[in-house]
Amino acid sequence: MDDLSKSDMKFFSDQQHCFADILLPHEVQARIQVVVLNFLKILSSPDPAISDLPLINRKSSNSRVSEGILTDVSWIFLSHSFCSRSLMKANATKAFIRDICFLWKVMEMCFEILIQDKRVTQRELFYKLLCDSPHYFSSQLQVNRTIQELCAKDVVALLRCSRYSLGIMASRKGLVAGRILLQEPNQEAVDCSACGSSGYAISGDLNLLESLSTKTDARYIVVVEKHAIFQRLAEDNVFNQIPSILLTAKGYPDIATRFLLHRMSRAFPDLPILALVDWNPARLAILSTYKFGSIGMGLEAYRYACNVKWLGLRGDDLQLIPQQSLAPLKPRDLQIARSLISSTILRDNYRQELAVMMQSGQGAEIEALYFNGYDYLVKYLAKKIVQANYI
Repeated sequence: MDDLSKSDMKFFSDQQHCFADILLPHEVQARIQVVVLNFLKILSSPDPAISDLPLINRKSSNSRVSEGILTDVSWIFLSHSFCSRSLMKANATKAFIRDICFLWKVMEMCFEILIQDKRVTQRELFYKLLCDSPHYFSSQLQVNRTIQELCAKDVVALLRCSRYSLGIMASRKGLVAGRILLQEPNQEAVDCSACGSSGYAISGDLNLLESLSTKTDARYIVVVEKHAIFQRLAEDNVFNQIPSILLTAKGYPDIATRFLLHRMSRAFPDLPILALVDWNPARLAILSTYKFGSIGMGLEAYRYACNVKWLGLRGDDLQLIPQQSLAPLKPRDLQIARSLISSTILRDNYRQELAVMMQSGQGAEIEALYFNGYDYLVKYLAKKIVQANYI
């Protein structure tokens, strides 16, 4: 056991860039065992005390932006700074202590999943946790929060391995349409231009996404924030007029959608990746997640970051829509705007756009372009792309 501890405790070693490893099941099991053994060792000591759990600090003060060498891609990363979770603090609340118990319970369930060589979705783990440990939870909302916070963040931060390595895969959420052929191993190729407005559903199995064979004659990849806009563009066969691949996560991007986008950026490095989002701070945050990753998942951000350009909507597009279609920014939008302004990730031209939003106190939705006709959106995209009007 001593050899096991020495060999696997290296993931707690000092590094400037902290990241989550992609590990084999037995390697994750070994890391869980090390954490448990250290915990038991402390409890069996002459003066037992429950030590702090060494979690990587996921606050913005511990985040940095890495500028890629020989690449245009930048990404958020977390530096080597630990925060502590302890049961022994005088001001520790019952909820805080309960969260620590949840952390151990989630690790236990992940260990069982890996032993059985299985993968489960977050939703499946949700029901497993609810049914196996009903006395731990007062509501389904509490279970869901536990899965979101502890699986995606605390367990990853403690074990320094990716969420997928824990045996947890994303549910199907994202869609692809347009001029790309996708072929799973031992399966027929899928022509995504023939999938209609429903598109091709992106699997939550990252190993499967990595093994996809891809072919395309597209010249652009267009990331569409909204599902409804994606459906309209796919229905209008925009990819036949603008040789392109359409991709959407139906809002905030999940890991699988970001993974596939990154996979396509590696397979087709010459294709510009252009984002079509609403003009408001929350949607700029979505674009930034595709482009840089997020602080909450800073240990894995470098695996999914892409050089995404902002196609629209932008401030100079407001002349194309009527004034009455502008919507006042919500308090949540202003909070996100202040957070983005205070961060180090935004380029100057993005900051200028954000400053205009905050100064005007208004935002605009993509659908406002329909004021010019239901076929105007395709014309808008074509003109912006031909003129290379993206930042």
